[in-house]
Amino acid sequence: MQRSELDRFNLPDVPGVYLFKKGRRVIYIGKATSLRDRVRSYFDDDLIAARGPRIVDMVTQATALTYQSTATVLEALVLEAALIKKYQPRANAIGKDDKSFLYAVITREPIPRVLTVRKKDIDFEKKSAPLPLMTELESIYGPFTSGSQLREALRLIRRIFPFFDTQKPVGSRSKHQAAKIEFNAQIEQYPRDVTEYRRTIRHVKLLLSGRGKELRASLAREMRRAARDERFEEAMEARRALFALDHLQDVSLIKDEHRRADGEPHAEEGKGMRIEAYDTAHLAGTSAIGVMTVVEGGEPVKREYRTFRIRGVKKNDDVGSLKEILSRRLDHPEWPFPGVIVIDGGAAQKRAAETVLKERGFAIPVVGVVKDERHRPREVIGARRAGVLEADAVLANAEAHRFSLARHRIARAQALHLK
Repeated sequence: MQRSELDRFNLPDVPGVYLFKKGRRVIYIGKATSLRDRVRSYFDDDLIAARGPRIVDMVTQATALTYQSTATVLEALVLEAALIKKYQPRANAIGKDDKSFLYAVITREPIPRVLTVRKKDIDFEKKSAPLPLMTELESIYGPFTSGSQLREALRLIRRIFPFFDTQKPVGSRSKHQAAKIEFNAQIEQYPRDVTEYRRTIRHVKLLLSGRGKELRASLAREMRRAARDERFEEAMEARRALFALDHLQDVSLIKDEHRRADGEPHAEEGKGMRIEAYDTAHLAGTSAIGVMTVVEGGEPVKREYRTFRIRGVKKNDDVGSLKEILSRRLDHPEWPFPGVIVIDGGAAQKRAAETVLKERGFAIPVVGVVKDERHRPREVIGARRAGVLEADAVLANAEAHRFSLARHRIARAQALHLK
């Protein structure tokens, strides 16, 4: 396949899974934060250095491409595993020790557990695994080539649909009162009965099967049915789960994906580089504050976060606020200067930051993170030119947004107290 053929596939800038084909046969499957950008990367000049000869050979053989978009990177991860299991493409496994691949499993027990198990430890014929004794398995999902991504995915899923992940069985139906107590202690939520827990496990199954759309439809039905029957607490729980699915903070998955090339390490751009991110927060122009957060080597450095009370701009002037806090930050040469600056916004905010830097004699590259209507990253502007991973820019931006909201709540409380 040639780069010139990509336009006809009209790849969107959203998460999803892509399938390279040779004729009708699927020869490779991958996931992406952005289908458009990830697939384009297979036609870069330095592909052999970044991905190796196996991937170059796969791209050369491919004659067609299909894709499935998803709402989140998490759903792309589990859909990728489901499709690899279905099609078993040779290029996904060749040259790898597939015995070390991880699977997510759900135990066949009165109170099921959700666990990770290596392929070599699963008896697929008997659907059992040593956990620690031979335990029957109700469902097996995978393979997942990245253990860290699978564990992170399960951590995110568990925040929406709480499940047991203890190494020992929880208990039997006759002892479900004890199970309630353990469940409550483990996930720090109110006790719930076994029937409700098994409904939660059904939701987990749908998600791990890569059936995110079906899961959303099921939750929507549950919400309507509960509201109709005046079971308002259950309706709110279903609504909360729907909201969480659409607003899932899967930044860590995005980051890990960009640090890997489909199971192989990337040459990490900007490793160890100091990235500073800026954001502002206000309510109708009141209690306006700005923040600076710092990320180094892909990790937040919280001791170096800073807060600025915005003083010299009109209400709701985000560009003016950005220029003010960036100017004031540059008045502190005792703080280490960054290799990259990340701002919340598009071309206008990026130009404003670049103007301030130029006027003050700094040649620091600026990256802009553009959000959609749900305040999720939609586009990253200038990352490649700045020599920084898009995932690190998104992480820094997410930290700045989180920190600005937290500091703004404190500023508002102080303002109300003074009144």
